[in-house]
Amino acid sequence: MIASECEPWAKTGGLGDVVDALARALGRTGADGSSRIDAPVDVFLPRYRAIAVPAGATAVTIRVPDPVAADGATDVDILSVDADGYRLRLVDLPAAFDRDGYYGTLVGDHPDNAWRFGMLCRSALETMRVEARPVDVVHVHDWQGSPAILYRDAWYWGDFTLGRTAFVLTLHNPAYHGWTHAPDVWTLGLPGSVGDAYGLDILRTGIERAEMVNTVSPTFAVEARTPEMGKGLDWALTARGDRFVGILNGIDTEQWDPARDPALAATYGPGAMAGKAACRAALADELGFDPDAPGPIAGAVGRLDPQKGFDLVADAAPAMVEAGVRLVVLGSGDPSIADRLRAAAAALPDRIAIRETFDRDLARRIYAGSDLFLMPSRFEPSGQSQMIAMRYGTPPVVRATGGLADSVVDADAEPERGTGWTFVEESGAALAAAVARATAAYADPDRSRWDAVVARGMAHDWSWEAGPVAGYLDMYARAIAARR
Repeated sequence: MIASECEPWAKTGGLGDVVDALARALGRTGADGSSRIDAPVDVFLPRYRAIAVPAGATAVTIRVPDPVAADGATDVDILSVDADGYRLRLVDLPAAFDRDGYYGTLVGDHPDNAWRFGMLCRSALETMRVEARPVDVVHVHDWQGSPAILYRDAWYWGDFTLGRTAFVLTLHNPAYHGWTHAPDVWTLGLPGSVGDAYGLDILRTGIERAEMVNTVSPTFAVEARTPEMGKGLDWALTARGDRFVGILNGIDTEQWDPARDPALAATYGPGAMAGKAACRAALADELGFDPDAPGPIAGAVGRLDPQKGFDLVADAAPAMVEAGVRLVVLGSGDPSIADRLRAAAAALPDRIAIRETFDRDLARRIYAGSDLFLMPSRFEPSGQSQMIAMRYGTPPVVRATGGLADSVVDADAEPERGTGWTFVEESGAALAAAVARATAAYADPDRSRWDAVVARGMAHDWSWEAGPVAGYLDMYARAIAARR
């Protein structure tokens, strides 16, 4: 794998979680003999400034073609670390990665990102070539890994190690294409025929050249073929036909387990739910809420961004509070959204709380201590927070898009299968109405319906081994057959 993020070393969102968890799950699957993976997965990741090299790392220096170097090549250190079920390969090139921010600063993107991530990819391929162990599949993630596909076609098509290698590209967020203007395309070190008079769309070109392409849920694979949701890639994805598929993400069910989560006030699980009530009381006390108030606590965790629908949360807050709901939001981002939520919390500190920070433990306490989890995304290729919330016994209220539509069943529309509540319209009123339906179930003196929704969500197996790994193995096999 080649990726720009991998938990716990570098993460800004779900990409890092997926790369780590999928690589680990493939390794675990291989250990029991059911996988076609014959060795631990290698994950190539930039050694960003914030990454401390773990003890026991080994290093090898690779001479890598570099279009901006005076002599056309640069020495790059590849640091190898045994991770949990896979091997981490840190690409240590200080000129590219020893700087603030993975992709940029508050001012904007680093202007040489095409060169930076081109060097990540070229360093990974050169390492494979030098090690001379034939590689069946290189799995790249988003635009930052896509230059590797272009390099394969330009420079390695006849190479013993990489010439027959199949490339698989996963789209986690198709909104970012790695667009490179024509005057800067040379920094990628590609033949002059690559791109056009305007420049190069790295992600689109990767989509066109990979043996297989996928995104991270079946519904988003359909949505991404439309102009509204494809972010300018709809026609390229449609042109790939059945070489473009959707595989719903999973979660690491060992990492996300309320029965042994050390961040919680008390642990709990299906059939032993007393600990969840203790978590709720502890969260309410931490936030300054009355733990004995009758209404539900609704939690939301994520980036304060219109894509994630946090403006809808701000729109819906007055109606939710009037209906007896308390609201806690953990996240930072868009200043206009933060200002609105901050003002609402200042006006009603016993009903609304906002924590503008990144706090892993508080996020876990919100998953466990809330009664409802809000995820009103405008688009969501997969999403994992809704799966975590269900595992922690907190039914989600989500907008029915992408992976949210694939993972949450509306409890009113399908009473025997429901695991949460869904809505379609992009509005605060629609979110508030869905929360009102959930609140009615929560407030019903006959708790059997609510308890059934909670129990179904907790019973579902969201692990990578339960479904996604098989989907990726099948995709790898198709990619290998297509390449050869």
